[in-house]
Amino acid sequence: MSKKPLILGIESSCDETAASLITENDKGIPVVLSNIISSQVDVHKEFGGVVPELAARSHMEKIDQIVKKAIDDSGRKIDEIDAVASTAGPGLIVCLSVGLSFGKALAASLNKPFIAVNHLEGHALSPKLNSSLNYPYLLLLISGGHSQFLNVQGLGKYKRLGTTIDDALGEAFDKTAKLLGIEFPGGPQIEIMANKGDPNKFHLPKPIIGKGGCNLSFAGLKTAVLKIAKKIQTDKEKFDLAASFQKTVEEILYKKTKIAFNQFEEQNNLREKKFVVAGGVAANKKIRSMLINLCKEENYQNIFPPVELCGDNAAMIAMVGLEKFKIKKFNNLDHPAIPRWPLDEKASFLKGAGVKF
Repeated sequence: MSKKPLILGIESSCDETAASLITENDKGIPVVLSNIISSQVDVHKEFGGVVPELAARSHMEKIDQIVKKAIDDSGRKIDEIDAVASTAGPGLIVCLSVGLSFGKALAASLNKPFIAVNHLEGHALSPKLNSSLNYPYLLLLISGGHSQFLNVQGLGKYKRLGTTIDDALGEAFDKTAKLLGIEFPGGPQIEIMANKGDPNKFHLPKPIIGKGGCNLSFAGLKTAVLKIAKKIQTDKEKFDLAASFQKTVEEILYKKTKIAFNQFEEQNNLREKKFVVAGGVAANKKIRSMLINLCKEENYQNIFPPVELCGDNAAMIAMVGLEKFKIKKFNNLDHPAIPRWPLDEKASFLKGAGVKF
Protein backbone atom coordinates (compact mmCIF):
# COMPACT_ATOMS: atom_id res chain seq x y z
CA MET A 1 0.00 0.00 0.00
CA SER A 2 1.46 3.36 -1.06
CA LYS A 3 2.05 6.00 1.57
CA LYS A 4 -0.62 8.68 1.71
CA PRO A 5 0.66 12.27 1.61
CA LEU A 6 0.89 14.09 4.93
CA ILE A 7 0.51 17.86 4.60
CA LEU A 8 1.15 20.53 7.21
CA GLY A 9 -0.93 23.69 6.78
CA ILE A 10 -0.08 27.03 8.43
CA GLU A 11 -2.41 30.05 8.61
CA SER A 12 -1.56 33.56 9.91
CA SER A 13 -3.29 35.98 7.54
CA CYS A 14 -5.09 37.98 10.24
CA ASP A 15 -5.63 37.28 13.94
CA GLU A 16 -5.67 33.48 14.17
CA THR A 17 -2.46 31.50 14.50
CA ALA A 18 -3.31 28.06 13.16
CA ALA A 19 -1.68 24.79 12.11
CA SER A 20 -3.15 21.53 10.85
CA LEU A 21 -2.05 18.17 9.51
CA ILE A 22 -4.17 16.32 6.99
CA THR A 23 -3.81 13.18 4.92
CA GLU A 24 -6.28 11.06 2.96
CA ASN A 25 -7.70 7.56 3.27
CA ASP A 26 -7.54 4.74 0.73
CA LYS A 27 -10.50 6.23 -1.13
CA GLY A 28 -8.77 9.58 -1.54
CA ILE A 29 -11.00 11.33 1.00
CA PRO A 30 -9.19 13.93 3.16
CA VAL A 31 -8.67 13.11 6.83
CA VAL A 32 -7.97 15.92 9.32
CA LEU A 33 -5.49 14.58 11.87
CA SER A 34 -5.19 17.82 13.83
CA ASN A 35 -6.47 21.36 13.57
CA ILE A 36 -5.15 23.85 16.13
CA ILE A 37 -6.41 27.45 16.19
CA SER A 38 -5.17 30.10 18.61
CA SER A 39 -7.40 33.17 18.67
CA GLN A 40 -6.25 36.68 19.57
CA VAL A 41 -9.60 38.04 20.76
CA ASP A 42 -8.20 39.16 24.11
CA VAL A 43 -5.30 40.96 22.40
CA HIS A 44 -7.53 43.14 20.22
CA LYS A 45 -10.72 43.47 22.29
CA GLU A 46 -9.84 46.80 23.89
CA PHE A 47 -9.14 48.34 20.47
CA GLY A 48 -12.44 47.21 18.92
CA GLY A 49 -10.64 45.59 15.97
CA VAL A 50 -7.48 43.88 14.82
CA VAL A 51 -4.25 45.87 15.32
CA PRO A 52 -1.81 44.49 12.69
CA GLU A 53 1.39 45.01 14.68
CA LEU A 54 -0.03 43.35 17.79
CA ALA A 55 -1.41 40.49 15.69
CA ALA A 56 1.99 39.89 14.06
CA ARG A 57 3.73 39.92 17.45
CA SER A 58 1.26 37.39 18.80
CA HIS A 59 1.83 35.16 15.76
CA MET A 60 5.59 35.25 16.34
CA GLU A 61 5.16 34.35 20.01
CA LYS A 62 2.82 31.42 19.35
CA ILE A 63 3.53 29.90 15.95
CA ASP A 64 6.26 27.51 17.08
CA GLN A 65 4.13 26.00 19.84
CA ILE A 66 1.00 25.89 17.67
CA VAL A 67 2.78 23.95 14.92
CA LYS A 68 4.36 21.63 17.50
CA LYS A 69 0.95 20.94 19.06
CA ALA A 70 -0.57 20.22 15.64
CA ILE A 71 2.17 17.68 14.95
CA ASP A 72 1.87 16.11 18.41
CA ASP A 73 -1.94 15.90 18.23
CA SER A 74 -1.80 14.29 14.78
CA GLY A 75 0.03 11.26 16.17
CA ARG A 76 2.65 11.64 13.44
CA LYS A 77 6.28 12.69 13.52
CA ILE A 78 7.74 15.81 11.96
CA ASP A 79 9.92 13.86 9.53
CA GLU A 80 6.81 12.15 8.10
CA ILE A 81 5.53 15.44 6.67
CA ASP A 82 5.58 15.41 2.86
CA ALA A 83 4.99 19.13 2.22
CA VAL A 84 4.41 22.40 4.07
CA ALA A 85 1.62 24.73 2.90
CA SER A 86 1.42 28.29 4.23
CA THR A 87 -1.01 31.11 3.54
CA ALA A 88 0.75 33.68 1.33
CA GLY A 89 -2.19 36.07 0.90
CA PRO A 90 -4.46 37.90 0.89
CA GLY A 91 -4.29 39.42 4.35
CA LEU A 92 -2.28 41.72 6.59
CA ILE A 93 1.27 41.61 5.28
CA VAL A 94 2.93 41.73 8.71
CA CYS A 95 0.80 38.75 9.76
CA LEU A 96 1.16 36.80 6.53
CA SER A 97 4.94 37.14 6.72
CA VAL A 98 5.11 35.26 10.04
CA GLY A 99 3.40 32.06 8.89
CA LEU A 100 4.94 32.26 5.43
CA SER A 101 8.48 32.59 6.78
CA PHE A 102 7.97 29.83 9.33
CA GLY A 103 6.58 27.49 6.67
CA LYS A 104 9.46 28.18 4.29
CA ALA A 105 12.05 27.61 7.01
CA LEU A 106 10.44 24.35 8.10
CA ALA A 107 10.13 23.08 4.52
CA ALA A 108 13.79 23.92 3.90
CA SER A 109 14.96 22.23 7.10
CA LEU A 110 13.00 19.07 6.24
CA ASN A 111 14.02 19.26 2.56
CA LYS A 112 10.34 19.00 1.59
CA PRO A 113 8.29 20.91 -1.00
CA PHE A 114 6.82 24.27 -0.04
CA ILE A 115 3.34 25.36 -1.21
CA ALA A 116 2.13 28.98 -1.07
CA VAL A 117 -1.66 29.04 -0.62
CA ASN A 118 -4.23 31.69 -1.43
CA HIS A 119 -6.33 32.06 1.73
CA LEU A 120 -9.50 32.45 -0.38
CA GLU A 121 -8.73 29.20 -2.18
CA GLY A 122 -8.59 27.59 1.24
CA HIS A 123 -12.16 28.74 1.90
CA ALA A 124 -13.19 27.66 -1.59
CA LEU A 125 -11.92 24.12 -1.05
CA SER A 126 -12.83 23.81 2.66
CA PRO A 127 -16.04 21.81 1.98
CA LYS A 128 -13.84 19.08 0.49
CA LEU A 129 -12.78 18.34 4.07
CA ASN A 130 -16.20 16.85 4.84
CA SER A 131 -17.82 16.08 1.48
CA SER A 132 -17.07 14.47 -1.87
CA LEU A 133 -17.23 17.65 -3.91
CA ASN A 134 -16.61 17.69 -7.65
CA TYR A 135 -16.22 20.66 -9.99
CA PRO A 136 -17.82 22.87 -11.11
CA TYR A 137 -19.72 24.50 -8.24
CA LEU A 138 -20.96 27.94 -7.31
CA LEU A 139 -19.25 29.41 -4.26
CA LEU A 140 -20.54 32.15 -1.99
CA LEU A 141 -17.60 33.28 0.12
CA ILE A 142 -18.75 35.47 3.01
CA SER A 143 -16.20 36.45 5.64
CA GLY A 144 -14.80 39.41 7.53
CA GLY A 145 -12.72 40.54 4.57
CA HIS A 146 -14.45 39.10 1.51
CA SER A 147 -17.92 38.70 0.03
CA GLN A 148 -18.14 37.25 -3.48
CA PHE A 149 -19.79 34.73 -5.78
CA LEU A 150 -17.35 32.53 -7.72
CA ASN A 151 -17.76 29.94 -10.44
CA VAL A 152 -15.30 27.28 -9.25
CA GLN A 153 -14.29 25.31 -12.33
CA GLY A 154 -11.29 23.45 -10.92
CA LEU A 155 -8.19 23.84 -8.78
CA GLY A 156 -6.86 27.30 -9.59
CA LYS A 157 -9.71 27.98 -12.03
CA TYR A 158 -12.09 30.64 -10.69
CA LYS A 159 -14.42 33.08 -12.40
CA ARG A 160 -15.88 35.82 -10.24
CA LEU A 161 -19.56 36.51 -10.82
CA GLY A 162 -20.05 39.17 -8.19
CA THR A 163 -18.33 40.87 -5.26
CA THR A 164 -18.91 43.57 -2.67
CA ILE A 165 -18.22 47.08 -3.93
CA ASP A 166 -17.50 48.31 -0.40
CA ASP A 167 -17.72 46.45 2.92
CA ALA A 168 -17.48 42.70 3.33
CA LEU A 169 -20.51 41.12 5.01
CA GLY A 170 -18.54 39.99 8.06
CA GLU A 171 -17.22 43.51 8.45
CA ALA A 172 -20.79 44.86 8.34
CA PHE A 173 -21.80 42.39 11.07
CA ASP A 174 -18.85 43.38 13.27
CA LYS A 175 -19.43 47.11 12.81
CA THR A 176 -23.14 46.77 13.51
CA ALA A 177 -22.30 44.87 16.68
CA LYS A 178 -19.91 47.63 17.74
CA LEU A 179 -22.66 50.23 17.23
CA LEU A 180 -24.89 48.15 19.50
CA GLY A 181 -22.25 48.09 22.22
CA ILE A 182 -21.04 44.52 21.69
CA GLU A 183 -17.33 43.87 22.26
CA PHE A 184 -15.13 42.79 19.34
CA PRO A 185 -15.59 40.39 17.64
CA GLY A 186 -19.31 41.00 17.93
CA GLY A 187 -20.61 39.76 14.56
CA PRO A 188 -21.67 36.31 15.82
CA GLN A 189 -23.60 37.96 18.69
CA ILE A 190 -25.89 39.81 16.27
CA GLU A 191 -27.75 36.60 15.48
CA ILE A 192 -28.27 35.90 19.19
CA MET A 193 -29.62 39.42 19.76
CA ALA A 194 -31.78 39.14 16.65
CA ASN A 195 -33.63 36.18 18.15
CA LYS A 196 -34.95 38.53 20.86
CA GLY A 197 -36.11 41.31 18.54
CA ASP A 198 -38.75 42.26 15.99
CA PRO A 199 -37.24 41.94 12.47
CA ASN A 200 -39.91 44.29 11.04
CA LYS A 201 -39.34 47.14 13.49
CA PHE A 202 -36.85 49.09 11.36
CA HIS A 203 -36.90 49.42 7.58
CA LEU A 204 -33.29 49.28 6.43
CA PRO A 205 -31.93 49.88 2.90
CA LYS A 206 -30.80 47.15 0.52
CA PRO A 207 -28.09 48.88 -1.54
CA ILE A 208 -27.89 48.02 -5.28
CA ILE A 209 -30.54 45.33 -4.75
CA GLY A 210 -32.03 45.99 -8.19
CA LYS A 211 -28.84 46.52 -10.17
CA GLY A 212 -25.26 45.35 -10.51
CA GLY A 213 -26.08 41.69 -11.12
CA CYS A 214 -24.97 39.67 -8.11
CA ASN A 215 -22.56 42.33 -6.85
CA LEU A 216 -23.13 43.32 -3.23
CA SER A 217 -23.02 46.50 -1.16
CA PHE A 218 -23.27 46.85 2.61
CA ALA A 219 -21.89 50.33 3.37
CA GLY A 220 -25.29 52.05 3.04
CA LEU A 221 -26.89 49.45 5.30
CA LYS A 222 -24.18 50.02 7.91
CA THR A 223 -24.70 53.81 7.72
CA ALA A 224 -28.45 53.38 8.25
CA VAL A 225 -27.77 51.24 11.32
CA LEU A 226 -25.44 53.96 12.63
CA LYS A 227 -28.13 56.65 12.37
CA ILE A 228 -30.71 54.53 14.17
CA ALA A 229 -28.26 53.30 16.82
CA LYS A 230 -27.59 56.89 17.91
CA LYS A 231 -31.27 57.30 18.82
CA ILE A 232 -32.16 54.02 20.50
CA GLN A 233 -32.32 53.95 24.29
CA THR A 234 -33.52 50.53 25.39
CA ASP A 235 -32.28 46.95 25.08
CA LYS A 236 -35.53 46.08 23.29
CA GLU A 237 -34.70 48.61 20.58
CA LYS A 238 -31.19 47.13 20.27
CA PHE A 239 -32.69 43.67 19.81
CA ASP A 240 -35.12 45.04 17.21
CA LEU A 241 -32.29 46.72 15.29
CA ALA A 242 -30.21 43.54 15.35
CA ALA A 243 -33.21 41.55 14.10
CA SER A 244 -33.94 44.08 11.36
CA PHE A 245 -30.29 44.02 10.26
CA GLN A 246 -30.23 40.22 10.20
CA LYS A 247 -33.45 40.09 8.18
CA THR A 248 -32.20 42.70 5.69
CA VAL A 249 -28.97 40.78 5.11
CA GLU A 250 -30.95 37.60 4.49
CA GLU A 251 -33.17 39.38 1.95
CA ILE A 252 -30.12 40.81 0.14
CA LEU A 253 -28.39 37.43 -0.03
CA TYR A 254 -31.60 35.71 -1.17
CA LYS A 255 -32.05 38.06 -4.13
CA LYS A 256 -28.39 38.21 -5.12
CA THR A 257 -27.89 34.44 -4.81
CA LYS A 258 -30.81 33.80 -7.19
CA ILE A 259 -29.10 36.06 -9.72
CA ALA A 260 -25.80 34.22 -9.17
CA PHE A 261 -27.59 30.89 -9.77
CA ASN A 262 -28.76 32.12 -13.17
CA GLN A 263 -25.29 33.38 -14.15
CA PHE A 264 -23.67 30.14 -12.99
CA GLU A 265 -26.09 28.05 -15.06
CA GLU A 266 -25.45 30.19 -18.15
CA GLN A 267 -21.68 29.59 -17.86
CA ASN A 268 -21.73 25.82 -17.28
CA ASN A 269 -23.21 22.70 -18.82
CA LEU A 270 -24.47 21.22 -15.56
CA ARG A 271 -25.44 17.69 -14.63
CA GLU A 272 -25.65 18.68 -10.99
CA LYS A 273 -26.23 22.12 -9.50
CA LYS A 274 -24.02 22.55 -6.44
CA PHE A 275 -23.83 25.59 -4.18
CA VAL A 276 -21.06 25.96 -1.59
CA VAL A 277 -21.13 28.56 1.17
CA ALA A 278 -17.86 29.20 3.04
CA GLY A 279 -16.21 31.82 5.25
CA GLY A 280 -16.89 32.96 8.80
CA VAL A 281 -20.40 34.31 8.12
CA ALA A 282 -21.39 30.85 6.80
CA ALA A 283 -21.66 29.89 10.49
CA ASN A 284 -24.70 32.19 10.88
CA LYS A 285 -27.57 29.74 11.39
CA LYS A 286 -30.29 32.01 9.98
CA ILE A 287 -28.32 32.71 6.82
CA ARG A 288 -27.64 28.98 6.47
CA SER A 289 -31.33 28.15 6.86
CA MET A 290 -32.40 30.77 4.31
CA LEU A 291 -29.84 29.59 1.75
CA ILE A 292 -30.76 25.93 2.30
CA ASN A 293 -34.42 26.76 1.60
CA LEU A 294 -33.40 28.72 -1.50
CA CYS A 295 -31.45 25.71 -2.75
CA LYS A 296 -34.56 23.56 -2.34
CA GLU A 297 -36.56 26.09 -4.37
CA GLU A 298 -33.96 26.16 -7.15
CA ASN A 299 -33.00 22.47 -7.08
CA TYR A 300 -29.42 23.04 -5.89
CA GLN A 301 -27.38 20.78 -3.64
CA ASN A 302 -26.18 22.93 -0.73
CA ILE A 303 -22.79 22.25 0.83
CA PHE A 304 -21.37 23.95 3.93
CA PRO A 305 -18.08 23.23 5.68
CA PRO A 306 -18.46 22.25 9.35
CA VAL A 307 -19.08 25.30 11.55
CA GLU A 308 -15.63 24.97 13.12
CA LEU A 309 -14.06 25.22 9.64
CA CYS A 310 -16.03 28.29 8.49
CA GLY A 311 -13.68 30.81 10.07
CA ASP A 312 -9.94 31.07 9.42
CA ASN A 313 -8.19 27.76 10.03
CA ALA A 314 -5.18 25.80 8.78
CA ALA A 315 -7.02 22.62 7.75
CA MET A 316 -8.36 24.43 4.68
CA ILE A 317 -4.82 25.64 3.88
CA ALA A 318 -3.55 22.06 4.18
CA MET A 319 -6.46 20.96 1.94
CA VAL A 320 -5.22 23.20 -0.87
CA GLY A 321 -1.70 21.95 -0.15
CA LEU A 322 -2.89 18.35 -0.53
CA GLU A 323 -4.54 19.08 -3.87
CA LYS A 324 -1.44 20.86 -5.17
CA PHE A 325 0.90 18.19 -3.80
CA LYS A 326 -0.88 15.54 -5.85
CA ILE A 327 -0.17 17.45 -9.07
CA LYS A 328 3.32 18.50 -7.91
CA LYS A 329 2.49 22.20 -8.01
CA PHE A 330 5.12 23.60 -5.65
CA ASN A 331 6.55 27.08 -5.00
CA ASN A 332 10.03 28.48 -4.55
CA LEU A 333 11.16 29.62 -1.13
CA ASP A 334 11.32 33.23 -2.33
CA HIS A 335 7.54 33.37 -2.87
CA PRO A 336 6.36 36.75 -1.50
CA ALA A 337 3.50 37.61 0.82
CA ILE A 338 0.66 39.06 -1.29
CA PRO A 339 -1.69 41.39 0.66
CA ARG A 340 -4.20 41.58 -2.20
CA TRP A 341 -4.54 38.32 -4.12
CA PRO A 342 -7.89 37.75 -5.91
CA LEU A 343 -8.85 34.24 -6.96
CA ASP A 344 -9.97 35.56 -10.34
CA GLU A 345 -6.97 37.58 -11.46
CA LYS A 346 -8.86 38.84 -14.54
CA ALA A 347 -11.82 40.26 -12.59
CA SER A 348 -12.08 44.03 -12.48
CA PHE A 349 -11.48 45.84 -9.19
CA LEU A 350 -14.83 47.04 -7.85
CA LYS A 351 -14.45 49.35 -4.87
CA GLY A 352 -15.44 52.91 -4.07
CA ALA A 353 -18.19 55.41 -4.68
CA GLY A 354 -17.34 55.78 -8.36
CA VAL A 355 -18.21 52.18 -9.25
CA LYS A 356 -20.51 51.96 -12.27
CA PHE A 357 -22.34 48.89 -13.52
